[in-house]
Amino acid sequence: MQNQTRIIIENLLPQLDGGINPIKRIVNQNVQVTADVFSDGHDIIECCVKFKHENDKDWSEVRMDATVNDSWNASFKVEKQGFYTYFVEGWVDYALNWQHGTLRKIQDHQYVKSELLEGAEYVRAILDVVDSNERDYLNTLAYYFTTEHEYDNAIREATSSNLNAIFKKYPKRFLENKSLDLKVYVDRKKALFSTWYEFFPRSASSEEGRHGTFKDCERLLPRVASMGFDTLYFPPIHPIGEVNRKGKNNATNAEPGDVGSPWGIGSQFGGHKSTHPELGSIEDFKALVKKAKDLGIEVAMDYALQAAPDHPYVKDFPQWFKWRPDGTVQYAENPPKKYQDIQPIYFESSDWKNLWKELLDVALFWIEECDIKIYRVDNPHTKPFYFWGWLISEIKKKHPDVLFLAEAFTRPKIMNELAKQGFSQSYTYFTWRNSKDELTKYVEELTKSDQKEFYRPNFWPNTPDINPFHLQNGNESIHLQRYFLAATLSSSVGLYGPVFEYQISAPLAPGKEEYLHSEKYEFFKWDWDRQNKITTVISRINKIRREHASLQQTNNIIFCATNNDKVMAYYKFDDDRNDETLMIASLDSNYTAQSMVLLPNELLSKLPLRITDLITGNSYIWDKEWNFVVISPDLPFHLFKVER
Repeated sequence: MQNQTRIIIENLLPQLDGGINPIKRIVNQNVQVTADVFSDGHDIIECCVKFKHENDKDWSEVRMDATVNDSWNASFKVEKQGFYTYFVEGWVDYALNWQHGTLRKIQDHQYVKSELLEGAEYVRAILDVVDSNERDYLNTLAYYFTTEHEYDNAIREATSSNLNAIFKKYPKRFLENKSLDLKVYVDRKKALFSTWYEFFPRSASSEEGRHGTFKDCERLLPRVASMGFDTLYFPPIHPIGEVNRKGKNNATNAEPGDVGSPWGIGSQFGGHKSTHPELGSIEDFKALVKKAKDLGIEVAMDYALQAAPDHPYVKDFPQWFKWRPDGTVQYAENPPKKYQDIQPIYFESSDWKNLWKELLDVALFWIEECDIKIYRVDNPHTKPFYFWGWLISEIKKKHPDVLFLAEAFTRPKIMNELAKQGFSQSYTYFTWRNSKDELTKYVEELTKSDQKEFYRPNFWPNTPDINPFHLQNGNESIHLQRYFLAATLSSSVGLYGPVFEYQISAPLAPGKEEYLHSEKYEFFKWDWDRQNKITTVISRINKIRREHASLQQTNNIIFCATNNDKVMAYYKFDDDRNDETLMIASLDSNYTAQSMVLLPNELLSKLPLRITDLITGNSYIWDKEWNFVVISPDLPFHLFKVER
């Protein structure tokens, strides 16, 4: 038989999948909890949220406030990394019920001597838990409630806010009930706010025809820092397979001197725990990571679980790969694409436990040897979900600062599941969302549905794998527009350079979202010292992002109406509404756009407003609901700071 209770707790939010998976927050964020809590009859009930960090012994508590229709809410702040547990507890509060009923009778001019005697019992019941001043006060009340000639004092104090506050502070929880326990995982701030730059280290050389090195990358660190990027991501830095190596433009057969794809990992020079000999030694890489850190940049490594045919794993652990009946190994395919230079790891191997352990050891090796704290994970959707849940959990136990970015452009439910399994950030469909309607609906889905509790988007205008149609041979304006949208719609943004800022976007062939002369299959000598308008504007946008808390989060966003389908506007604010920004972007990269913009209701009560363009420095006063804007392709957006 269950314990007796009268309290019903329903519709508890936030929660994922009935509490199976944790929601996510970063340090010092709030968890806003809502629930329907009610009882039979008319008795007064109370409820609270209880919470504690996994390393805490005692529960903390915050009382919930009633809103409408038996709904309650409260919030608590998560102050440490790791797991928190929280639940809602409700009870019938007979002391408050007594006070409320007594007040109604007094207002009806009834004589309440019997009720006062009841009140004395409620007062005495908490004498052993209150402080000394409160105890003196309650003893006085007990005297009033039981003494005939103190009746006037008794009814005054019986209905006082002072007694009400004490009853609320020290509740007797009769017939209480609690919800299921729920979890929230708390990461460091970079899980929510980050600015990524990707380049191929083998293209870092300043000499024509020479393979770049880690030392060459060190020379480029000030450029990355000056542009405002805090995360430098390298494609795989391991030895590249020589068997079935791909040639330029993904040719099936490599010519002499072709360097192959970095994702074809492993050769006679080593595997996942080795560096490519032409890039340099592990000691060279450690030095690069340290110098980047001194400039405020974290180096992110690629964690790609696959092997070239000549990877040492293939010889030493053949059971970790799938072999065909004719004795050949199954190479990777994503029809019509073929990856003859890559052998996928066979996760259904009978030796899967040793396989999992080795792959964990690979990740821990770079964390512990080279101080790597961020992994971009290649194609995680082609590996088992529960493997990722296990691996991320094991790493977080020892190294809670480590973050994981899921590079999975696949079906929505699969991308969501990876995030639920523990990935800190995720690639998105932003690259293919172009119209005002597409962008608005997609961001609304990310920020207003359950995804806001667990899916942290990272918007990339381009990647080495994706040369989107709208950027192919695109002009300067479209490049400015796409970076602006990515950097202000999402709190995490990344780009693949220097091809993006140098507008190198010729397609391999019509209808293909691939680069001609893709850097995936050859290296280049870039003019890294070259500055242009795109590098200047990107640097300015990144600086503004660092200075404005409203742009360091994704979910607090409201889209504004415009009367031009080529103009989109949106308003963002931080949790405390101490910082507010308004973004207005033209989606037309060829012609000047004009539009009226309707301010959101949240700003109408603050009119007039001072609107300062943080890019140009121009300032305006807006004192109407609808305001007129003009946007030129030369600078296809406004980034306004909003002040009263």
